[in-house]
Amino acid sequence: MLASFFATFLIGLREGLEAALVVGILVAYLTRLDRRDALPKLWTGVGLAVALALGVGAIFTFGAYMLTFEAQELLGGGLSLLAVAMVTWMIFWMQKAGRTLKAGLEGGIDKALRGGVWALVAIGFVSVAREGVETTLLLWSMVQSFGESPVALLGALLGLATAVVLGWFIARGMLRLNLGRFFTWTGGFLVVVAAGVLAYAFHDLQEAGALPGPFGAGAPIDPVTGLVATGWAGFPFGWAFDVSTAIAPDSALAVLLQATVGFMPQMTWLQVIAWVVYVAVVVPLFVRGVRAGRRPRPLASTGTAPQTGPRPAVAAGAPTTP
Repeated sequence: MLASFFATFLIGLREGLEAALVVGILVAYLTRLDRRDALPKLWTGVGLAVALALGVGAIFTFGAYMLTFEAQELLGGGLSLLAVAMVTWMIFWMQKAGRTLKAGLEGGIDKALRGGVWALVAIGFVSVAREGVETTLLLWSMVQSFGESPVALLGALLGLATAVVLGWFIARGMLRLNLGRFFTWTGGFLVVVAAGVLAYAFHDLQEAGALPGPFGAGAPIDPVTGLVATGWAGFPFGWAFDVSTAIAPDSALAVLLQATVGFMPQMTWLQVIAWVVYVAVVVPLFVRGVRAGRRPRPLASTGTAPQTGPRPAVAAGAPTTP
């Protein structure tokens, strides 16, 4: 229970803080331009983005009840794959574009101010909608895999609420937070979470019959027990392992492992392969991106020395991202 709460809380905190910082940059820039009259239009776009995220979550949650079991599993698996793709893309996009995000957003505001009312609404919507939909898909996938909807949803809501409060404090200069370090550590956590969501997506797709596995007619059978084979005898469409007798699927330890590293007491070979391949590919790329971000910048033409060492904490009215 505590594990699912912590996992969704941290995801809600990270994703919510990203969105809060983006909004903070936009609001601070309009304030510096003395264009407070444009803030209601910006907030309208932000509100529409939040409504879209909530609507997407409601459709997936309540709409799934009207589907057959196979259709529910197919929907869950497909959306989980989409969530993994969006989260992975966002992690690497933040590594590359994070340093120029503030300038890009302010440039968008400059164009929007020349474009009229709907342009400002659009920039507020687009700036938050991507984060909102990504967060909705990821949290929805995790809640489905945990099977503890109330606790997991509570963690997500508290994480989002905490992100809003922290974003407001940072924008007001009332809180100093090393955002570079925060997003690096939470980004690493998201990589592992995404690997677990990917593995569970394969489980759903196998249950739906979209992928071969131990739930279908072609599953390898142990000639002794008559059950689906486990271990190397079950490769590649049977069970990779089954430690349910040692770790009960509904135990606190099982929930903790699933919430943090995507481990399930009983996993198929395709799940294990998907998890291993994702981690083997994404983790080295993520570490390389972190190291590249810490390298000293080239000397400027003015002769200014490059900044080295840890990045300073953020405490200004125009917050930045890593």
